[in-house]
Amino acid sequence: MPLTHRVAVLGGGSFGTVIGNLVARNGHRICLWLRNPERVATINRLRENSEYLPGYQLDNRLYATTGLKQAVRDVDILFVAVPSHSFREISRAVAPLVSPHTVLVSLTKGIEPGGFRLMSEILRQEMPDNPRAVLSGPNLAGEIAAGHLTGSVVASADHSINATLHDLLHSERFLVYASQDMYGVELGGALKNVYAILAGLGAALDFGENTIGMLLTRSLAEMSRFAVQLGANPLTFLGLAGVGDLFVTCSSPLSRNYRIGYAVGKGESLKEVLAEMDQVAEGINTLELLKSEADRRGVQMPLVNGLYGILHQQRPISEMFDDMMSSEQSRDVEFVLG
Repeated sequence: MPLTHRVAVLGGGSFGTVIGNLVARNGHRICLWLRNPERVATINRLRENSEYLPGYQLDNRLYATTGLKQAVRDVDILFVAVPSHSFREISRAVAPLVSPHTVLVSLTKGIEPGGFRLMSEILRQEMPDNPRAVLSGPNLAGEIAAGHLTGSVVASADHSINATLHDLLHSERFLVYASQDMYGVELGGALKNVYAILAGLGAALDFGENTIGMLLTRSLAEMSRFAVQLGANPLTFLGLAGVGDLFVTCSSPLSRNYRIGYAVGKGESLKEVLAEMDQVAEGINTLELLKSEADRRGVQMPLVNGLYGILHQQRPISEMFDDMMSSEQSRDVEFVLG
């Protein structure tokens, strides 16, 4: 008989909800924690998170609560899916409530404001005794909810944690792969948000397919160049959490970051675009942090510098794209074997 886990997800947005429902459908009891009592009541009564995933039926083994202590009581696996700006606050609040044996899994693709710390690093600082993992990949929540075949990556230095999370989440429509490069997988998920904004800009300007192909591959080179400076394995970026996530996020209007770039490319100001959004677009926060860290480390990132100039220095878009492309290094492949 398969082992049944007690699981909680902190964060009732679209991705936290869909991951929680995948766990419930695999036969595990799961609690979804969120702050909004009206939405909690709707989820428990109608079996639907109508604000983020209308029409998506939730399994009866999933229940929602606003009580943090109730949500994490006796859980052995805890997913954290809150926005990066509140990730430390929630991690600190939950630290005294969980066992040191509880496995912590970050679902958040972002970087902490005020520094350059990924979510797994915040978990390590706030709950140093707990085992940790991350989940990332080309995972648009709406498509998972619609039943489209999806692949994702769980990453931990511990093989047994990867195996446990595989069994917890894997299904015929949601395929789970493993990696030991937790930092590389997490960086891929965070950095691609920046380049999705660029892709949206390119789409708004009616760039040709040749240009889009160049933009995507140079983005991948730039991401991996930076990540290696922080200790990631460049080969990680050839997988789902790297090129897979980059491609999906840079080509789909479902991506919030892509939509920001597209709207700016059509003449809206960044302030106007952000005011119209009902969910956090992590790429905006990540851009500023990434540029600052790249400058500090001396990593050449012309695409990041160009996007920063467009969004924060009011540089003309066409001029900045010319600058970005002409200042790129002449090497095609950033890392070669042998």
